[in-house]
Amino acid sequence: MICRDRSTAYAEAGRLGAPSAIHVADRWHIWSNLTEAVEKTVVQHRALLREPRQSATAQVIAAIENANLEPPSPSGLRTTGRLSDRVRERHADVHSLLDQGVGLRAIARQLGLARNTVRRFAFAADPDELLVGRWTGRASILDPYKPYLHQRWAEGCTVARRLFEEVRERGYAGGENVVKKYVAKLRESFPHNPPRKAPSVRNVTSWLTRHPDRLTDEQTQQLKAILVRCPDLDRTAHHVRAFAELMNNRQGKYLDQWITGVKDDDLPALHTFVTGLGQDLDAVVAGLTLKWSSGAVESQNNKIKMLKRQMYGRANFELLRKRVLLSAPSRS
Repeated sequence: MICRDRSTAYAEAGRLGAPSAIHVADRWHIWSNLTEAVEKTVVQHRALLREPRQSATAQVIAAIENANLEPPSPSGLRTTGRLSDRVRERHADVHSLLDQGVGLRAIARQLGLARNTVRRFAFAADPDELLVGRWTGRASILDPYKPYLHQRWAEGCTVARRLFEEVRERGYAGGENVVKKYVAKLRESFPHNPPRKAPSVRNVTSWLTRHPDRLTDEQTQQLKAILVRCPDLDRTAHHVRAFAELMNNRQGKYLDQWITGVKDDDLPALHTFVTGLGQDLDAVVAGLTLKWSSGAVESQNNKIKMLKRQMYGRANFELLRKRVLLSAPSRS
């Protein structure tokens, strides 16, 4: 019985040195070769790994458009509009100056308002007290620009000053406070979540070749979304799961059926993997059927490589030899 990886040199040496021996391809190396084929497939479709920006933006815009960002007033009348927005701005300006200790006459001169008007603003604790009569139910000066604000918000622009400058370039003639207050409502109702970073090729390859129970909920959701966007990766995942079951259950006799299923799909990387299996088919079937593997040898190789890396640049070959011999399991 010869356990080996799938190197053609090892296969030829085994046939020459022990013609009657059964060759068993190591399962770890077989799975490693399949992983390489899966990674090549993921690379071919890496553009589909990122969630489409347009669909996410459209969802946010639709949610904003369907939401009512204007809370109803106690009287049931709409309390936003071009004039009411101006009242709110002036009320905020008057009370800001009052907090600074500025007198009513000075405020009137500074804001260019009549003293009686300033007095009404000063005595009103809430601007809603002033929104009566002809100031209610009017259209807001910002209304024509709200669709643009919704789109920019969905695209990730959440700075009120920047949004104000953009709408002003498009003809908005109102003040910055109106934009700030509307952006504050957007921020409260639709907090901006930065776009999720697209998973790397290595991550997606790992998800496809790992047992589903070992994935987190977030990884499972991301993988499902990617498979929906990319049918080729979906078919690849199906073949990988089938091969994993075949290998774990030692069902090498069904390998021909699996190979036929792969050939029926247009998956070039998996076709290359299948071609490689055909060149060493008997050893692969034995590896997927028998209990033997070269795991013990590979563990010793890893141990020696670890010792070599620990000593790299600090010790010579003689010390490495001693450490390797001393680390070997003792035999009685």
